[in-house]
Amino acid sequence: MKNEMNKTQVPASGLAGLIENWKSDSLSGFLVLLLALPLSLGIAKASEFPPVFGLITAMIGGVVVAFVSGSELTIKGPAAGLIVIVAGSVAEFGHHNTNLGWHLTLGAIVVAGLLQIIFGWLKLGKLADFFPLSAVHGMLAAIGIIIISKQVHLLLGVNPVNESGKPIVEPLDLIAAIPSTLSKIAMHYKVVIVGLISLLIVFGWPYITNKWLKKIPSAMVVLIVSIPLAHFIGIHNVGEEKPLVSFDKGLSDILAINVSFEGAKQLGTFIKYVIMFALVGSLEALLTVKAIDGMDPFKRKSNYNKDLFAVGLGNVVAGILGGLPMISEVARSSANVANGGKTRWANFFHGVFICLFLVLAVYFSDLIPLGALAAMLIGVGWKLTHPREFFHMAQIGKDQMGIFIVTIIVTLSTDLLIGIAAGIILKMIMHISRGARIAQLFKSDMRIEGDYIFLQGAVIFSNFGRVRKCISNFPAEEKLHIVLENCKLIDHSVIESLHLIKAERESMGGGMEIIGLDALRHVKNSSHHLATRLRKINEQ
Repeated sequence: MKNEMNKTQVPASGLAGLIENWKSDSLSGFLVLLLALPLSLGIAKASEFPPVFGLITAMIGGVVVAFVSGSELTIKGPAAGLIVIVAGSVAEFGHHNTNLGWHLTLGAIVVAGLLQIIFGWLKLGKLADFFPLSAVHGMLAAIGIIIISKQVHLLLGVNPVNESGKPIVEPLDLIAAIPSTLSKIAMHYKVVIVGLISLLIVFGWPYITNKWLKKIPSAMVVLIVSIPLAHFIGIHNVGEEKPLVSFDKGLSDILAINVSFEGAKQLGTFIKYVIMFALVGSLEALLTVKAIDGMDPFKRKSNYNKDLFAVGLGNVVAGILGGLPMISEVARSSANVANGGKTRWANFFHGVFICLFLVLAVYFSDLIPLGALAAMLIGVGWKLTHPREFFHMAQIGKDQMGIFIVTIIVTLSTDLLIGIAAGIILKMIMHISRGARIAQLFKSDMRIEGDYIFLQGAVIFSNFGRVRKCISNFPAEEKLHIVLENCKLIDHSVIESLHLIKAERESMGGGMEIIGLDALRHVKNSSHHLATRLRKINEQ
């Protein structure tokens, strides 16, 4: 009876959902706009794209993608996690002509979008499960460090260059250049004032206790304060030849075909960025959908494959028109849940409000100081690489901390694709050193007896997909038993996944008992409940 009540409380979908929830969804869409507007401009700017096209991506993510999305609550739009890839692509494609780099990058984005559509058609929505969580967190932390390493210079009014006068772009070089930038603060003190006040708002606003003020995103408060402050002390975006958003031609001219596929002539570079856009974008999008499903008060389960298809479609459309690559973005999606969004119409309203801004807000964005945008992005980078991520990995175990750190270091030294590959390879080497056979890396050993699933050998991130599929074949309302007593090795990613699946099944009226993780048969790598388990020697 209780389950039937919960089902009747789930918001309606389609047009019925619009009629039922238009007030809450439109309000949430407007509040999400306040967050999406400055961040979309800032992300595009940091990605070396004309900033208006960050808004184009956000608009398409709402107005177009909302109707085909596999998730009810996620907000689609440009993401800070892809800044590094996009900026790198623009630089490599446009090493002779910077303006050309943007157009050639769009070609890679469109092809990556087509690849994501194929991923969805092939039902590869579980792609995220293959990546070990410690490597994923390491990749995100590295992205945060890269974002901060670039934006801290802009916050202080400096665009760092090397001895030959060329802009510094490599993360480790940008970090090394920070002392030089700090020595020039006095030369740009007005810019520094705006930047530091903006930064203070970004980090201080979460501590505001007033419930009404907390509804206003810190990024919007930064705009409210920084624009008049910059005007008062007499600074503007010095050195900018073009405004952040130009409305000289109107929306109909902005929505033009900007893509070029000439970048395919640079075949190695083209393939590299297609793969990075497709894999990293898909991974971030899927992880966001998984996280927002856990926040959904109605416990709805998203269709990962359909959502991957939708993101791919959005990237094809955005890439053709000049937009950044989009994902299901975690900060805006979390804000949507917190603001009371109930259906996909909240994402649609967010896109409509972005469109209205593009039509009506003439020259507003030209007033935003670059230091303010840098402060917002430093706040985003800080969330990705927060010290609690390091503490969390250290608590789970030295092995996970090692994978986390190696992924960060390799990413900073090379690129994201090589970085996460290094994390995956290191974890596999660790598993082999603990007794896992090479054949077990991709194939799980299990048998089914009634509602019992018996696992043995090594159960690790790279072979867990088959186990997850088997679990999903059991009706959600049934009680299921997972027996791990005879497992030689159970890694951290699997243990965390099993706990999440258990919580999900319990919320749907069923349940799942995990048997055999006790101290009698297995020893943990640390005291953390998600630590890797190894079978005791006397139990072998």
